[in-house]
Amino acid sequence: MRTLVVAPNWIGDAVMAQPLIALIQRADPQGSIDVLAPPATAPVFRAMAEVAGVIVAPNQHGRLQWRQRWRLARALRPHDYERCYVLPNSAKSALVPWLAGIPERIGHHGEARYLLINRRLPAAAAAGRPMVEFYADLAGGEPGATVADPVLVRDAAESRQARQRHRLPLDAPLILLCPGAEFGPAKRWPTRHFAALASLAAVEWPEATIALIGSAKERALATEIAALSGQELRNLCGETTLPDALALIGGAQGVVSNDSGLMHVAAAYRRPLVAVFGSSDPRHTPPRSPQARVEWLHLSCSPCFERTCPLGHTHCLNKLAPIGVFDSLKKAMLETERPSR
Repeated sequence: MRTLVVAPNWIGDAVMAQPLIALIQRADPQGSIDVLAPPATAPVFRAMAEVAGVIVAPNQHGRLQWRQRWRLARALRPHDYERCYVLPNSAKSALVPWLAGIPERIGHHGEARYLLINRRLPAAAAAGRPMVEFYADLAGGEPGATVADPVLVRDAAESRQARQRHRLPLDAPLILLCPGAEFGPAKRWPTRHFAALASLAAVEWPEATIALIGSAKERALATEIAALSGQELRNLCGETTLPDALALIGGAQGVVSNDSGLMHVAAAYRRPLVAVFGSSDPRHTPPRSPQARVEWLHLSCSPCFERTCPLGHTHCLNKLAPIGVFDSLKKAMLETERPSR
């Protein structure tokens, strides 16, 4: 069976969709799965073993762009897809499969998609579900069944090439700090804490290269962290493509990240990871990996899921001490180095 998956628009959501794609492939091992993804998440799906092809959607997130969607639907018709899983909840995201005439269109109820989605999961069934299970429910498995953690395929050659492109030593351990969070400051650990962590890491692992990675929007944050740390940190924010960022994370010896898309990438690559949570909830979108550790104070006001602290103090992040995060990173890295029995 030929299957199309309409991808989410965010990197973390893309990673958390991998178990669904694995379930689809397991149920139909002779079938073929393509993913229709925006440029922002297409590289993530190329790192999934179950995906045969990735079609990059030209339309922009949040805009109808009727003409572009119509052209895309016409281009999809010759592929003869028999079913489509629509992961975003918007009506716009379901337009292309409907226009393309794909017979079975599967998704959550979403934004009044009675015509566009003809196999719908009711909204009540999805309420409060962790995102991995939320997507995996679309595969139609047994309610309450255990869902595997997301897995991305590491490519050692790509990791080496990415290091070479960004002039990072090939023979030194690489520790990556991810200081950004697109959602807002209530998900960003303070720059002074990242700087203190970098100083502790530089003393503990003098042979390591410590780099900051993220989008161009985080470059000022990274510059401040490097200055406060007093260490020779590499500021790669805004300098890497997303494929390069994935390759660097896939080959890193340690990662510390806010609750962000790059956190989920590091978890899916099974990298030693410490995930810092503030206003969000690790019970809903945790880094699902045995190599990941979560640092979360779970104060009485947390999780609030706000972009900025409604109380004005952001204690959930300010009171999360660098030494505790550092100790978690050491343990995560040590456990990964330890040979399995």
